[in-house]
Amino acid sequence: MRVGVPKEATPGEKRVPLVADSVKRLASKKVDVSLESGAGAGACIDDEEYRAGGASIEASRDALHAAADVVLQLRAPTAESIARLREGTALITPLFPLQEQNIPLVRALAARKVTTIAVDMIPRTTVAQMMDVLSSQATIAGYYAVLMASAALPRFFPMLMTAAGTIAPARVLVLGAGVAGLQAIGTARRLGAVVEAFDVRRVVKEQVESLGARFVEVGSDEDAQTAGGYAKEASEAYKAKQAEAIANHVQKADVVISTALIPGQRAPILVTEEMVKSMRAGSVIVDLAAEQQGNCALTEPGKTVVRHGVSILGELDLPSRVAIHASQMYARNMEKLLLHLCKDGALHLDLENEITRGCLITHAGDVVHPKVKERL
Repeated sequence: MRVGVPKEATPGEKRVPLVADSVKRLASKKVDVSLESGAGAGACIDDEEYRAGGASIEASRDALHAAADVVLQLRAPTAESIARLREGTALITPLFPLQEQNIPLVRALAARKVTTIAVDMIPRTTVAQMMDVLSSQATIAGYYAVLMASAALPRFFPMLMTAAGTIAPARVLVLGAGVAGLQAIGTARRLGAVVEAFDVRRVVKEQVESLGARFVEVGSDEDAQTAGGYAKEASEAYKAKQAEAIANHVQKADVVISTALIPGQRAPILVTEEMVKSMRAGSVIVDLAAEQQGNCALTEPGKTVVRHGVSILGELDLPSRVAIHASQMYARNMEKLLLHLCKDGALHLDLENEITRGCLITHAGDVVHPKVKERL
């Protein structure tokens, strides 16, 4: 089986799906790797390093696709990249096929008779943990969000005892205590901030408190957690109590980092314009849900804007800004997934297997994932 890795077409994307060490390990399992020349440059991996690991380097993207049985990408394919895929090729990529804007991509991939494996749909199970790209990349996003906030905030993060008096620490509110939120909490605490966190899933309270943050309680017995551990849509009554609790804490915060997502849906609005108005001038919001339109009503995906004296950061490429480690983590996820899908050096799709069944979207000209089929 030959795996092809083209250069990412998305502007600003510096990560690469496989690093040189991954190429060596895959080669030992009868999986060959080809890369488009320069594919690893953004992550500081040159072609010679890949060659030393056993990879072949293709000068053109067309040559890469012509030889590949499996194509790895870090970003959802464009119409142009889909047109390059041969019939029967497998594409492994983040796809977010339940989102409305990606439905045309699903249809195009099925029409092209491409086998599509969406890494964002890998089930959240213990066995699949090493393949979970959403968690590995969310770790980086949560870390870097705090660094961005500290750079944008015109205040210190830690408490300082100075000759000019005592400087109070910054107050940080983290909305959503998943992987990104917990990493943001830990990073903000290490920088010396006072941290509070909110999540609709009560089970995360202990994790939040173990990192030294205070858990924001909502006066309700409702727990908006799915069996798979993700957040789900809450009731209207809960949302009203939630909004009141969040508003009380947002107005006291110097920094708000929002990470709340619901799979397949628009990100919930947690910070309204009125809440932004209540914040002190110079405060900062980093919206990690910007790719799904954002948790703040004033977020503009891909941009940093100032509204009512508050800087709102809706940047979309945070893991790419830590490209070396982000690539290493993503590559380990891909190694585990490829070896799970590979048998005797060839792609083998076992539809009885929960992981394979959960992330297989299109195959042999059909949309085969039940939830995506229903969405269509």
